[in-house]
Amino acid sequence: MTIGTILFTWAKGKLVGTDSQGNRYYNERWARNGYRQRRWVVYKGPVDASRVPPEWHAWLHYTVDQPLASAPEKPWLKEHRPNLTGTPGAYLPPGHDRRGGHRPAATGDYEAWQP
Repeated sequence: MTIGTILFTWAKGKLVGTDSQGNRYYNERWARNGYRQRRWVVYKGPVDASRVPPEWHAWLHYTVDQPLASAPEKPWLKEHRPNLTGTPGAYLPPGHDRRGGHRPAATGDYEAWQP
């Protein structure tokens, strides 16, 4: 978090709530004439937009006026994993240049369409 975000949040922010990951959600204390109140999130830990739950995403994007109630925990839900794009842990399909660049040979079951 930058010093500008800290100062802006301290001067103009009103805490609306927090989520299960510890992220804090704010909106402006005072409405500006002709403009809607700004909304923003202060992440706990590294900044990763994929860590915003759906109920808070809807509120941040002005889809709803009030944050939605948290969905009850489901036993089949997985833990959040960070977005690994651009990191060494990113998914690389078979045949990718960084995985050797060799794809398996075609099986010959493809038939081209002919009009």
